[in-house]
Amino acid sequence: MPEYKYQAQDANGKIVKGRTNASDEADLQRRFHNEGLMLIEASLISRRVALKPLKKPQLADFARQLGTLTKSGVSLVKSLEIIANDESIDNYERDIYLRIRDRIVQGVSLSNAMSELDPSFPPLFIFMIKASEATGNLDDTALRLAAHYTNENELEQTAKNALTYPKILSVLIVIVVAILFGYVLPQFEDLFAGMEKLPLATRILMSISNFVATRWYVIVLVVLFFIIFGKMITKIPAVRYTIDMIKVKGKWGKLTKVIYSARFARTMSSLYSGGIPVYNCIDIAKNTIGNKYIESQFDEVLKQVSAGGSISDALRGVDGFVAKLPSTIKVGEETGMLAPMLESVANDLDFYSRQALLKLTSYIEPVMIVVMAAIVGFVMIAVIQPIYQSYSTIGAGT
Repeated sequence: MPEYKYQAQDANGKIVKGRTNASDEADLQRRFHNEGLMLIEASLISRRVALKPLKKPQLADFARQLGTLTKSGVSLVKSLEIIANDESIDNYERDIYLRIRDRIVQGVSLSNAMSELDPSFPPLFIFMIKASEATGNLDDTALRLAAHYTNENELEQTAKNALTYPKILSVLIVIVVAILFGYVLPQFEDLFAGMEKLPLATRILMSISNFVATRWYVIVLVVLFFIIFGKMITKIPAVRYTIDMIKVKGKWGKLTKVIYSARFARTMSSLYSGGIPVYNCIDIAKNTIGNKYIESQFDEVLKQVSAGGSISDALRGVDGFVAKLPSTIKVGEETGMLAPMLESVANDLDFYSRQALLKLTSYIEPVMIVVMAAIVGFVMIAVIQPIYQSYSTIGAGT
């Protein structure tokens, strides 16, 4: 319940001050009246929470519960209280939902209450809720948002799960190299010390081994420097733009285009089905793509759409989308069934994007295995070659 700071007067004229929880100011007045007090002043105490974006699973769960409760006839205020009292959510979520409930009690709309808590809720969420307030279909819109963020979360989890094995291989490669160069190879140093001329591969290998064994801290510092420097430099707009352009135009461009197209189509489908104007749909959806190079091209897209051009023709000029996206949208425009066609292409591209991620990892895995084999093979050749030469020399001498 909202917390109020109050001043009240008892039957003897004594002023009583304090704080208490009440559903609204009328409830507070009734309670004080029953206790023989007269409420003089009451002010709602706003909770102060360090705001941060809610995660996709949290957004999906909140939207699903909100849609289900309101569809069952539960009032919005009561729905938010039920959601906030869920023991499975964390304290931050609970504070956010209670703050929204408090603002609604004060007469603020749900969309405005959410926008006040920026960046807790993304623009897509707020715009769709705002559109539903105008049409009166909050329950259906909330359930549609739940499906949208569930799909987005599943796609992200697919990407993470697909990269789990390559990450494990990367760690194994680092461990194997560290053991070889830091412990195994130094054992051969005395053996090679008496040899007059070592092969080039062996000299390179032993130099690296000596450096790893004695200057390992330099490697750690260099790695940390590149990690920190890499994070800093990728925040520079020009660098971020170049990296995103490489993602589209590089060797894996076909795979990444499917993923970006699926993300845009899903957002467009959710927004357009929620009754939001096409121009606003595009303007919001472009910010969910996750690629600055593609986003930079949408100024021209929005310009064409605002001038009366078709969405399909405008999107056809975007470098970063697969051809299936504008082609399907064109069919929807010509048949007057843009909403179902957007949903159809979103579902298709979601499937293709999952396949693209699996295909990408299928390329990464053998490459990493080859890298590991090449490292181990180089070490074996560099170690065996001088030993073989020494036996050959002994054989020739006898």
